[in-house]
Amino acid sequence: MANALFRTKNIEQSIQDTDEPEGHGLRRELSALDLMVFGVGVVVGTGIFVLTGTAAKDYAGPAVALSFVLAGVVCGLAALCYAEFASTVPVAGSAYTFSYTTLGELPAWIIGWDLILELALGVGVVSIGWSGYLNSLLSQAGLELPEAITAAPGDGGKVNLPALLLVLGVAAILVFGVKLSARFNLVMVTIKIAIVLLVIFAGLFFVKSGNYNPFVPDSQPPSSGHGGLKAPLVQTLFGFEPQIYGAMGIFSGAALVFFAYIGFDVVATAAEETRKPQRDMPIGILGSLVICTILYVSVSLVVVGMQRYDMLSSAAPLAEAFRSVDKGWIATIISIGAVAGLTTVCMILMMGQSRVFFAMSRDGLLPPLFARVHPKYGTPHVSTMLIAVVVAAIAGFTPIHEIDVMVNIGTLFAFLVVAASVLILRRTRPELPRAFRVPLVPWLPILSMLATLWLMINLSGETWLRFLVWMVAGFAVYFFYGARHSRLR
Repeated sequence: MANALFRTKNIEQSIQDTDEPEGHGLRRELSALDLMVFGVGVVVGTGIFVLTGTAAKDYAGPAVALSFVLAGVVCGLAALCYAEFASTVPVAGSAYTFSYTTLGELPAWIIGWDLILELALGVGVVSIGWSGYLNSLLSQAGLELPEAITAAPGDGGKVNLPALLLVLGVAAILVFGVKLSARFNLVMVTIKIAIVLLVIFAGLFFVKSGNYNPFVPDSQPPSSGHGGLKAPLVQTLFGFEPQIYGAMGIFSGAALVFFAYIGFDVVATAAEETRKPQRDMPIGILGSLVICTILYVSVSLVVVGMQRYDMLSSAAPLAEAFRSVDKGWIATIISIGAVAGLTTVCMILMMGQSRVFFAMSRDGLLPPLFARVHPKYGTPHVSTMLIAVVVAAIAGFTPIHEIDVMVNIGTLFAFLVVAASVLILRRTRPELPRAFRVPLVPWLPILSMLATLWLMINLSGETWLRFLVWMVAGFAVYFFYGARHSRLR
């Protein structure tokens, strides 16, 4: 039984599956530029428009820029591991596929189930945030939508119709072809980056040096809302007194703003649809991460320089910072950028979700119906439509609060597995051709694992409990269905 649970999928067979004559292979249409645009499109979104204020106000102060740097370093270490795997095993599924070829079927299921959590909740959260920004823009234009169709039942309405329609709309674009998705994404990303650059360069004129003093505020006990299960797990495990600001505040801020980087790993799910994955995947993954890190650090420094950190808005820090200096028209432009930005984030997260679902179905761990590819558009249309319906229902009828950290822990867990898989594959298949190799093996992957684990234990105990409940549900699905229908069985 144990051998069956840890049976691995042959790498050559995984690559051969992409050329199956039965309509289970995806069409290769993406370039390195497309991948970089996808990466920037999905990463620059909720984090830069929202989390900057929360992390600075509640955790790190002006040193939130260091929190972004720390989170970027952790992502950079993981990105190197993703780049090696995605160029060596250019198959849909990202971390799920990587772990199937190295750790075995049960670990692959665990990581696939984990990615379903990360991406589905990510799409739900982003679509609801998009609905909020859209409603704000419409109200500024004098068009007030009734609360009955802009809020979920638990929030005083009947359905969040804008969020629901966004999910279905981006799903339709994804069904009609990955190249169309890439072109739409390019337009939206161009608008978004132009507005982010406007924030940086326009904001420089309103920066006050006094707002940076002190750059690292003295640590202090948090409010009552940060204790108990809401306290970081590291404080509970090692008996630390709960603290905000100071060094621990920077680390806690990094664990929070990590959500802002989520998405670059989604680029790896498109490996099977890339023309030259051995060359283009490393460029797309690492290039998009470098661009986003520079933008994040720049924006965070400008925003905390414009408005004192303890006065920043937790909901819309960029827009409110400009309103505080009587530049409301720039705040309106920022809201437009947020709508454009969150549209691309929603689309690319859903693309990643459908590719993971597709890969798991092709392996027999989920019903094979979801591994079908559209004969004309070459996309996994069945899995895309299923995910769209489920996520649209979540976005339209469920009030979702405080689940961004659930997305964080899911992503960090995937990073941990990918780094471990690089070490294992180097040992078990040293002869395998690698277009890109992680430098300083084994030290760099080990450092990636330790840094990832550190951020994970800086998340709250409550987050860990929810994560464990989701994993238990995943084990039940695997043993009742996946283990019995696996193609490797």
